[in-house]
Amino acid sequence: MTNQGEFISMEAAKEAIRNKLALLPDKPGCYLMKNREGVIIYVGKAKVLKNRVRSYFIGSHNAKTQRLVSEIVDFEFIVTGSNMEALILECNLIKQHHPRYNVLLKDDKTFPYIKITNEAHPKLEVTRRIVKDKGKYFGPYPNAFAAQQTKKLLDRLYPLRKCKTLPDKVCLYYHLGQCVAPCEYKVEQSTYDEMISEITKFLNGGEDVVKSELERKMHAAAEALEFERAKEFRDQMVAIDAVMEKQKITMSDAMDRDIFGYAVEKGWMSVQILYMRKGKMIERHGTTFPYYGEEYDDFITFVTQYYSDNPALPKQILLPHPPEQDAEREDEIITSLHDWLKVKVLMPQRGKKSEVVNMALDNARVILEEKFRLIERDEERSVKASQSLAEWLGMEQVRRIEAFDNSNIQGTNPVSAMVVFTDGKPDRKEYRKYKVKTVIGADDYETMREVVRRRYERVLKDGLVQPDLIVVDGGKGQIAAALDVLENELGLYIPVCGLVKDAKHKTAQLMTGDPAEIVPLPRDSQEFYLLQRIQDEVHRFAITFHREQRAKSMVESRLDSIPGIGEKRRKALLKHFGSLKKIREASVEDFRPLSIGDKLAADIIAALKDESST
Repeated sequence: MTNQGEFISMEAAKEAIRNKLALLPDKPGCYLMKNREGVIIYVGKAKVLKNRVRSYFIGSHNAKTQRLVSEIVDFEFIVTGSNMEALILECNLIKQHHPRYNVLLKDDKTFPYIKITNEAHPKLEVTRRIVKDKGKYFGPYPNAFAAQQTKKLLDRLYPLRKCKTLPDKVCLYYHLGQCVAPCEYKVEQSTYDEMISEITKFLNGGEDVVKSELERKMHAAAEALEFERAKEFRDQMVAIDAVMEKQKITMSDAMDRDIFGYAVEKGWMSVQILYMRKGKMIERHGTTFPYYGEEYDDFITFVTQYYSDNPALPKQILLPHPPEQDAEREDEIITSLHDWLKVKVLMPQRGKKSEVVNMALDNARVILEEKFRLIERDEERSVKASQSLAEWLGMEQVRRIEAFDNSNIQGTNPVSAMVVFTDGKPDRKEYRKYKVKTVIGADDYETMREVVRRRYERVLKDGLVQPDLIVVDGGKGQIAAALDVLENELGLYIPVCGLVKDAKHKTAQLMTGDPAEIVPLPRDSQEFYLLQRIQDEVHRFAITFHREQRAKSMVESRLDSIPGIGEKRRKALLKHFGSLKKIREASVEDFRPLSIGDKLAADIIAALKDESST
């Protein structure tokens, strides 16, 4: 029930939004939606800010967008000089604020690239990390093997350095003719320039020119009766064919293209990217994510984020047309992307280019359909596994399962954790963590008794939903401990089963009853797989909590060991600096706002530095 204070604040927020909506300009720009805590939860761009922002607060929306709108209590807007500026600003704001309702891409790139480093003595690398370091990037390649095979071929053809750092003397690569040995011999810049030019030509589709040159060298070596040398040139030509023939040609020209398609359903978006290099289709990549704005807007946001800070751009980007209601934006989007990326952007209507865009659209639809089929299949399997597990245990139903695991490495910081699975699926908002209070050292049985007691006293006191089944990590002893507390102390009669691990710490057997006996559950059954998932999840949750507590304890003990630091000062230091590392790196002056004198500050810094160096 909403109290009067909350009602007034909600009304005040709505009134503030109405006032701001009246001030929105008829100009392009970006808007930032905020929640009750002032956190930016969504960033968008608009050709006309007034129209776009107002649309959130009028009319109907799908369930996901309604969820976003329900959290908005304030917004800001930034006017830009053009649509292109709005596009770039939106991308930068998303990267800066990471709003929870925006399309967020990971920084790491999915595919590998070949890089010529920008160094005094350049070398070839295969990398997935693209940075603006003046290196030359080529790709992406379909997988690491394809990139490594191409690099291996280029290493044989062009003797750039191979070592990460220059050694004291020449290595085997020099004797094989695959390195110019800058470690021992002076290499002219013109030599590097010539090799880099040849490598660039090759990676930009000029393998035929390189093959012709190798053929010329092969014939010259044969005429000079240098048959071993001639054989090397021939092997290199064969290697080029082997690398290049694995890629199937789909267009007659030799242009690098990225082709995008997307599909939406039930608040989810699927984006498919087809990679074409030198006129050859080398790979496709699909991704799915929830979206909350207008579908085409969020799709274009994905594209702009994908290319931000990425110097390895194709020559051409092919995109699908916007929906009919946004058709007038086609030229605006093409122009904005072209002006920003300096790459030709097309939305083809016919011909080969239109066909490959349709291929990307079809693939995006298929990926989304597969996702929903898998979700439905997993849900059906999970529900069926829960029902079958109930039959194995002689129960009417097992809908809600609560599972426990204890964690105490070497007896320190004992903790326990509980996870909840409903109809075979994890219900993470119901998870609970417990710091063990009454047990000293590693005593699994007493820890189980304490945690079960605390959990189900709370269930009884607050009238919470009781589980159909309790799962403990262990065999007869743990089951007996849990049953004793439930039945003899709390008067609860909830079935308890235990999961016994084998020598490899994998779930091996299911036990239940009083006294506990083994349930002959087949190891390859869906029921057994469900129990395995539950045990793995509760163990993960418990271990994570234990590590957090142990790390916190170590921090506290390090500070407590310094003379002059008590509990109050320790808490103030951690709150002010945030971590031991930042305290260690601080200057004496940084401690003064905490009313810590220069001598004690110096002692703290010295103690932490001495400890880190030991």
